[in-house]
Amino acid sequence: MYDGVIQELIDQLGRLPGVGPKSAQRIAFYLIETDSEVALELADVLREAKEKVRFCATCGNVSETEQCSICLDPKRELTSICVVEDSKDINSIERTREFRGKYHVLGGAISPIIGIGPDQLRIKDLLKRLSDPEITEVILATNPNLEGEATATYLIRLLGSMEITVSKLASGLPVGGDLEYADDMTLGRAFEGRKRVN
Repeated sequence: MYDGVIQELIDQLGRLPGVGPKSAQRIAFYLIETDSEVALELADVLREAKEKVRFCATCGNVSETEQCSICLDPKRELTSICVVEDSKDINSIERTREFRGKYHVLGGAISPIIGIGPDQLRIKDLLKRLSDPEITEVILATNPNLEGEATATYLIRLLGSMEITVSKLASGLPVGGDLEYADDMTLGRAFEGRKRVN
């Protein structure tokens, strides 16, 4: 343990996802030992991101404006919506260049263990969007883990009575993994091989 602000910095860095105690210590000492300008630029960017970044009013993606660039893009197909858990999943899918429709970010996955049910997700917003008769397909791109599968199953049942094609990404993605870590080829093939579920 270190004294005062050094330990506080290590503790705060350790709260970040994927940063353990050793990594937090290394990052803290890097920031202390590097030029003040580097650390202050990082602090400025963090502050600016917290002040400017919001969620798209339409799809829930991160954006600096009321609507994200994907929702504003007139070249995107209006007939299909790809449902993802988090904004970072959109970037993974976009890298494949296989999907040209719109997105809907749920803001997580159903997980009763940590108290996240359907009401805590952006499912009502999805249903409002699906009232548009132009939308003919929903692609479920939830993570292939227990929570993602539970969320997909819930949505399949919920959307089953609607006259919309519901499909799900094909297998090929590792079970228990996250979309953001899938390589482009695997994710691209999963899109090509998606299967209708209703």
